[in-house]
Amino acid sequence: MLQTIDAFDRIGEENAFAVLARATALAQSGKDIINLGIGQPDFRTPEHIVEAAIKALKDGHHGYTPATGLLATREAVVRRTLSTTGVEVSPENVMILPGGKPTMFAAILMFGQPGTEILYPDPGFPIYRSMIEFTGAKPVPVPIREENGFAFSAEETLSLITPQTRLLILNSPANPTGGVTPREEIEKLVKGLEAHPHVAIMSDEIYDVMTYDGEKHVSLLQFPEVRDRLIVLNGWSKTWAMTGWRMGWSIWPDQLYDKIRKLAVNCWSCVNAPAQFAGIAAIDGPQDDVEKMMRAFDNRRKIVVEGLNSLPGVSCITPKGAFYAFPNIKGTGWKAKQLANALLDEAGVALIGGPDFGVLGEGYIRVSYANSEENILRAIERIGAFLQK
Repeated sequence: MLQTIDAFDRIGEENAFAVLARATALAQSGKDIINLGIGQPDFRTPEHIVEAAIKALKDGHHGYTPATGLLATREAVVRRTLSTTGVEVSPENVMILPGGKPTMFAAILMFGQPGTEILYPDPGFPIYRSMIEFTGAKPVPVPIREENGFAFSAEETLSLITPQTRLLILNSPANPTGGVTPREEIEKLVKGLEAHPHVAIMSDEIYDVMTYDGEKHVSLLQFPEVRDRLIVLNGWSKTWAMTGWRMGWSIWPDQLYDKIRKLAVNCWSCVNAPAQFAGIAAIDGPQDDVEKMMRAFDNRRKIVVEGLNSLPGVSCITPKGAFYAFPNIKGTGWKAKQLANALLDEAGVALIGGPDFGVLGEGYIRVSYANSEENILRAIERIGAFLQK
């Protein structure tokens, strides 16, 4: 029998992909499935972005690119960062990567090893904990509570930092909850972090434009006092409906940039050239499709919240960001994953159980409203019928 290192036995999974596979198999067998599980926009990539990639290929841009990304792509990220945060960064601090996960992987790998601790949101994106455990570091969950509107608490977060803490992971707007942490809470956190200069920060800001009801995303880049230890994760996947393009960017402090560059050289070499030209077109081109998508998400969000709150035993606070609702299902008497499985098998509705996002996710399920209003209404009707049986 082959013997792999122990670390590979500690790798977890992102169950949304497992649910997608089950839902797809059921649909292929002839069952009518409504998928409110997968976290990707159901809109087409805007046409001018697709055309930019096609043109790049036709123009002969099919070879290797720098490990850090094309300078033109990094400069586009600089322009976009300035427009959304008011902060000017250098292209020499920008990395272009094949999606958002490589930034998580690299940051956690840099700071995680046995004897260290990494703080991460719970409930939160499952890859955070999975990769922390892979490195042998101790995963320390930062509770994300419904009573706080699913925003993190600066006081509670700071209380969890120890001399062994090496990295703090933040996410706002958040997956799976749709929570948005307000500026005053972020200011408190930044102030408190002055006492912990040994702690690096990775701020996952992939949903930065996806806010509602007048909420504004607050980037950690706007706080110069932590910028020398801050890694910002972002990308094209959500904003421009480009999940399958595998295009991400991140902004790194000077002291870490060459480390991520060398990891890229050793791991993925570079990001494919035509996708990078598409990324430039996404940033610099018209944003009408983004605005149209966000208006649709806002309408769906209202339908989802109203529908979920009409269900027996279910309550749902209004999410302020991303395209997820995280309803409380404790009143149904079901455990979350069992309910999600039963809804898929018996009602034909794919959802993700809260425990797939952390131990504090029990009692909740994630509902993605990246689907049509018609399908959302049909799904709510099916869930209601199932719960009333």
